[in-house]
Amino acid sequence: MARKAGLGWIEWARGWLSIISEFLFQRIVASHVENPLPVPPMDGATCVVTGATSGIGLEIARQLAESGAHVVMAVRRPKLAHDLIQKWQSEKGDLGILLNIEVMELDLLSLESVVKFAEAFNARQAPLHAIINNAGIFSIGEPQKFSKDGYEEHMQVNHLAPALLSMLLVPSLLRGSPSRIINVNSVMHFVGFVDSEDMNLTSGKTKYCSMLGYSNSKLAQVKFSSMLHKRIPPEAGISVVCSSPGIVHTNVARDLPKIIVAAYHLIPYFIFNAQEGSRSTLFAASDPQVPEYCQVLKGDEWPTCAYLNYDCRPTNASEEAHNLETTQQVWDKTLELIGLPGDALEKLIAGEEVACRYQPKKASIDD
Repeated sequence: MARKAGLGWIEWARGWLSIISEFLFQRIVASHVENPLPVPPMDGATCVVTGATSGIGLEIARQLAESGAHVVMAVRRPKLAHDLIQKWQSEKGDLGILLNIEVMELDLLSLESVVKFAEAFNARQAPLHAIINNAGIFSIGEPQKFSKDGYEEHMQVNHLAPALLSMLLVPSLLRGSPSRIINVNSVMHFVGFVDSEDMNLTSGKTKYCSMLGYSNSKLAQVKFSSMLHKRIPPEAGISVVCSSPGIVHTNVARDLPKIIVAAYHLIPYFIFNAQEGSRSTLFAASDPQVPEYCQVLKGDEWPTCAYLNYDCRPTNASEEAHNLETTQQVWDKTLELIGLPGDALEKLIAGEEVACRYQPKKASIDD
């Protein structure tokens, strides 16, 4: 059987129809969802939120903390995060509310940084109830860029680094069971296609553009999440969910050309703000029925993980996301790229140590 080389034109057309429909109708479809979303009490829960200093991530971190959760802001700029915490605390201080938030440094453009973060968190021997992989980039119009690890930046920040982080935090997620891995996704995955032999988009088979880099990375995220959902045994109690925030005006678009940013401001009715965009992920992190839904999908051997739409209702991921053959290829290649062995998940669930190629080298006695 010939290896699939890309989306068929019908899949591609359906994908763009989904994107256009979401843009035009998301506000109507989600009109029943309260804003801000009421979050149930989260006292005793620990949640790691990446990209928590701006946009959706900022709203997620703030609202989870206000609901009583212990929030770990995993960010590139710790000072900015500390300034935000001080601001939030001063706003809540008059009400006698003490927010339980801390900051840990994490740079998703460095897989070594991801390993350091996970090692530091796991060393606490404390439970983790949710890892929310929110941080992402979408550099429209920019030339192709690569991380210091050698990977295309969209693929690394939006998929590879969150995949590694989720895998390495499994020991803490097991301690927090029932727990959740939540990946903030995008409707743009509908026009993505992942060639596992060319995840860096350097073969020349397809001309690179930033939209291709972004949509492919978001599809890779859904595929890896789906295989993770399938491989985690039910008794482990770890649910895997992708959430779609809708089309949101946030800093993920900070690199957009000025004319597009101006267009964003001209059509505010259609675009969600960050608080509206945070609702599906907050729902995924807090609603008690989400783990039950994940178990139903697992029992039915559904080909994808749970996918929650911007209206906080389950929806289907793209047609290509349901392709089991390419999903397996993406899973295998991702583990190879992030430096983990093929049986890493099984070993981590069994409580065994797993070596990662990106672990920082420890200084020898001679050094």
